[in-house]
Amino acid sequence: MSKATIWRGKSVLVTGAGGFIASQLAERLVRLGAKVRAFVRYNSRNDPGLLTLSSPEILDEIEIIAGDLRDAQAVRGAVSGVSHIFHLGALIAIPYSYLHPQEVIETNILGTMNVLMAAREENTSHVIHTSTSEVYGTALYVPIDEAHPWQGQSPYSASKIGADKIAESFYRSYDMPIVTVRPFNTYGPRQSARAVIPAIITQALTQNVIKLGNLAARRDLTYVSDTVSGFITAAEAQGVFGETFNLGFGEDIAIGDLAEEIIALIGRPVEISVDQTRLRPEKSEVLRLVSDNSKAKKILGWKPEINLKTGLELTIEWVQMNLDRFQTGSYQV
Repeated sequence: MSKATIWRGKSVLVTGAGGFIASQLAERLVRLGAKVRAFVRYNSRNDPGLLTLSSPEILDEIEIIAGDLRDAQAVRGAVSGVSHIFHLGALIAIPYSYLHPQEVIETNILGTMNVLMAAREENTSHVIHTSTSEVYGTALYVPIDEAHPWQGQSPYSASKIGADKIAESFYRSYDMPIVTVRPFNTYGPRQSARAVIPAIITQALTQNVIKLGNLAARRDLTYVSDTVSGFITAAEAQGVFGETFNLGFGEDIAIGDLAEEIIALIGRPVEISVDQTRLRPEKSEVLRLVSDNSKAKKILGWKPEINLKTGLELTIEWVQMNLDRFQTGSYQV
């Protein structure tokens, strides 16, 4: 458990702070005593994304800056004066990356370079860079450790491989204080139906047939509060610059079995069918991801606390209370 004294008074930037994980990370940092600056993607509605779900007391403590990661000047302004950067900002949807690879690559690679350039110019003391288990592609061996080969099986995964290599190069070339964390399929409250668990839950609550893609694909699922704890412990650890840490639960489950578990928890009869439009291209499908999290356990002292059943129950409860936030009748890319 983090100690608030470590963070009290620290000036911290969270990029992508309007997103699922980052908004909850920003909240946790506020509770730990940090002065949090949130970089969110600009829109004409002045909407800070999922930060709107924060309590007024928490939101009042967060400085919100809108901009675009591809804009080096905007990023430099956001980085100015902070001691720690949690870089979570990215375009993350795999189906979207098939449609708009240039936008995804520019945001994820150029955006990461802009953050690191600004951090170097500002002499920022810590940068926590966010990777993804998608860089590994389909497991060549299990469990997947940090030495597993990388496979760019989608434009999104390729963009994150590029971003990871940019981060590595800045550590090696400029001795920058960078730590990379690599979450495996985080889930929980606030996640959109673009992801598989809320897609299953929203359909199971409102429809008689759940439409999914590859039912045999296997994923390692980590509850969002555990992932947030992983980011914070990586930032608190000493002597880990240049290192990468898997943040995964360490067990995997087939998507079809996951859907059956969710249906059982919801408690209404629902059928499962395969929707061809939800299948990835054959050579792009990642068939299995399961993490070896022993490095994070040993070096960071991090371990996931929320098991899958408990995490699913918490997520179902949140979705039920916020069902109006979801487009339950359509496939979200």
